[in-house]
Amino acid sequence: MSTPKYKIESSGTLASNLLLAINFDHLYDNSSLAVAIAAKSITLPVQKEVRVVRVHDGEVIFRTKVADAANTHFS
Repeated sequence: MSTPKYKIESSGTLASNLLLAINFDHLYDNSSLAVAIAAKSITLPVQKEVRVVRVHDGEVIFRTKVADAANTHFS
């Protein structure tokens, strides 16, 4: 059986202030890495959900809450 792949998704446009040149279309072999990158990502416009999905079955393994995104401030 092959190693599961993970992708980062959002209904908004993904961006990152901390991680430069991130390819959000990338498939990750490591779920922890995908979650860490997703957790440090923002959406444009803000207040959109960011999630990490296991590709082979579509299960969401990480999801930001919209309320959490609404309380995030960037300078």
